[in-house]
Amino acid sequence: MDKILISDLAASFRVGVTEPERSFPQRLLVSVEMRLDLTAAAESDDLSRTIDYHAVSQKIANFGANRSWKLIEKLAADIGSMILREHHPLSVLVTVKKFILPEAEYVAVQIERN
Repeated sequence: MDKILISDLAASFRVGVTEPERSFPQRLLVSVEMRLDLTAAAESDDLSRTIDYHAVSQKIANFGANRSWKLIEKLAADIGSMILREHHPLSVLVTVKKFILPEAEYVAVQIERN
């Protein structure tokens, strides 16, 4: 299966278990892997035959406006649902990285939906 990848897209989201943690946007990194058949796009060289990764990245970057989540698990699932609903890949893999533990480079969750 072919894939379109967006790796470590920086975006701001209000996410955290406590109210103070959700009171300000945090910089997170979001990676997306969209699986689909790219044969028609490759043969035609036509953007309408594929998923516009720029449009997906813009939607992810703006996805957190006026919203908050307690868990990055829920955020990742919501991003995956939006991509499936609006862009129609066969499946989507979403990874969300959060920089909250000083002892770790990051913590992350990864969800796959189809």
